[in-house]
Amino acid sequence: MTSSRHILWVLALALTGGIALHALAQENPVQSLAAGQIAPRTQKSDVNFSDRMPRYRLEEGDTFAVHFEFSPEFDQEITVQPDGFVTLRGVGDVHVAGQTVPQLTTTLKSAYEKTLFQPVISIVLKDFEKPYFVAGGQVGHPGKYTLHGDTTLTQAIQMAGGFTEKSKHSQVLLFRRVSDTWAEARVLDIKKMLSDKNLAEDPFLRTGDMIFVPQNRISKFSRYIPISGLSSYMSPSQF
Repeated sequence: MTSSRHILWVLALALTGGIALHALAQENPVQSLAAGQIAPRTQKSDVNFSDRMPRYRLEEGDTFAVHFEFSPEFDQEITVQPDGFVTLRGVGDVHVAGQTVPQLTTTLKSAYEKTLFQPVISIVLKDFEKPYFVAGGQVGHPGKYTLHGDTTLTQAIQMAGGFTEKSKHSQVLLFRRVSDTWAEARVLDIKKMLSDKNLAEDPFLRTGDMIFVPQNRISKFSRYIPISGLSSYMSPSQF
């Protein structure tokens, strides 16, 4: 548990004992928090829950077309490889996974400046991961759902079949990716929100968000957790 090179993460779900989320990281340790307690934001978080319009970032398997305004002979349609690289005509391999379209445009311009003088490039996404969210735990129909336009947390829960009789809807967890390796967890009291008829704190979802509705009270959780700790829930192959 104290290895200087690894993070030990335990995500346990017990029908009678609730959920305990624990994370240890030597470089930037995260302290366990009581449910609802707010921790100071660390450098690992580069976005927040109010960020409603983030740009899409390329993933493996995405396909995009590249058009050269004055050099159409370099026009091409490219698929991002499993390692995040693409092979560009006349340039070779370039890593692009995780980049937005504006960032990709800059990357490709830099790559082709050795061959072309001030290349004018436009990029169009052709095939890519459609916006989605995942709902798990005590909802009527756990699974992966397409995210259409502005959708709030309570709306997403209804899309997933609503709460079950066993739902602890006073402690709904919303997990959001904040970097390539970390996610941020937030606990929301949907029961109180609906009882007070106050939806001002009902957050809008972002693509890739995961909702988890527990059966029992959450004893502890860490605000920042490794993405690997959520892989068993967020894996598209499960749905």
